[in-house]
Amino acid sequence: MLEKLRQLKICVVLPTYNNAGTLARVVEEVCSYTTEVIVVNDGSTDETARVLQSYAERVTVVAYARNRGKGYALKQGFRKALERGFDYVLTIDTDGQHRVCDLMALVEEVERTPGALVVGSRLLKQLHMPGGNTFANRFSNFWFRVQTGLNFPDTQSGFRLYPVREMQKIRIYTNRYECELEMLVRAAWEGIPLRAVPIEVYYAPAGERVTHFRPFRDFARISLLNTVFVFAAILYGYPKMLYRRMKRA
Repeated sequence: MLEKLRQLKICVVLPTYNNAGTLARVVEEVCSYTTEVIVVNDGSTDETARVLQSYAERVTVVAYARNRGKGYALKQGFRKALERGFDYVLTIDTDGQHRVCDLMALVEEVERTPGALVVGSRLLKQLHMPGGNTFANRFSNFWFRVQTGLNFPDTQSGFRLYPVREMQKIRIYTNRYECELEMLVRAAWEGIPLRAVPIEVYYAPAGERVTHFRPFRDFARISLLNTVFVFAAILYGYPKMLYRRMKRA
């Protein structure tokens, strides 16, 4: 596995914010697959910095004082990966929901489709899965279809494999949770192949769950982005995709 990741020039980026309770386990699991790991500490105020000190010789840490949002953290991780010569970035959330072993499925898919953006697609009915998550994902999937004409099973999953050199050509404007949706829509408009592979996730019981999603504020941001993207799809996205199809024909 390690050799395959090296051949494909893949590194793992772990954006993290106040997940000190699960961070060490996730880092340990990722390090069992690869030595190329970048952790972005997005202004955490808990024990995250102390946890990362014990991995100083095993992972690259990018840190800054103020929380800037998951999207900003991802972009910092991409920048560091490009500086180090990687072609792909595999992102995994550090809240313990993802099964790190599923990264193999994403890697195998990008072997079949070089240059693709691969998303780990979650089953929408799993034990302890919050009802709000199911609604938000279906809501996002619907608007993604409106904006791109593509059916995609999970536009909200953070378990992804990005062709980072292609992504750097796209200017991403958002910095928080809505950033991952923007990346997916913009990638579709620019002709980057999108692929989904099934993964499993673990949802802790309600009393143990740690989430930094702010239902009103973050949902409002996503709704605003969807509104903007509907108009942008008409003026830019669909014409760009149509031109590309005509050029191929």
